[in-house]
Amino acid sequence: MRTNKPKYHQIIEAAVRVIAKNGFHGSQVSKIAKEARVADGTIYLYFKNKEDILITMFKEKMGQFIEKIVEQTSKREYADEKLLTLIEMHFGQLSKDHDLAIVTQLELRQSNYDLRLEINNVLKPYLSVIDDILKEGIEQDIFRDDIKITLVRQMIFGTLDEIVTNWVMKECKYDLLEEIPLVHQLLLGGIEKIKK
Repeated sequence: MRTNKPKYHQIIEAAVRVIAKNGFHGSQVSKIAKEARVADGTIYLYFKNKEDILITMFKEKMGQFIEKIVEQTSKREYADEKLLTLIEMHFGQLSKDHDLAIVTQLELRQSNYDLRLEINNVLKPYLSVIDDILKEGIEQDIFRDDIKITLVRQMIFGTLDEIVTNWVMKECKYDLLEEIPLVHQLLLGGIEKIKK
């Protein structure tokens, strides 16, 4: 795939806007091509079909997102601070790009089984970041050592995901970033080691 070509990125950015506005099923390849200002046939030089555009878009965006999270969390010394950074970045990235938030929170959920499997594969590195923070927190004696990492990871990701989905469903009318301190506090409340 020729990912270094400007048209490739143009198509991905156009797809985010078109799918956010029209929904996945209402977004014909011709609409994406028009928004990207390319010929319909040009899209097929880079993508097999509309599903391929959606998955590639998610891989690209999620890949960049994970890189930024790893970079920023690695600057923090303690796991509780890393968790805060992760929450800040999760909410921050999506609150900056309403179209992307609509696509990731609503449109990707309505896709078929094969697409959902692909999406789960794309999410695995992000879930690994959460796992690493939890393991580090246990090693640093900040988090309880009796927590089940896979369960807590689901709790953290599920919480962040649902809060963003709710924000999108309410048409992004309130400041998502204002939720960060309380979300961090509540999540920590379930996993922090109780100081004696």
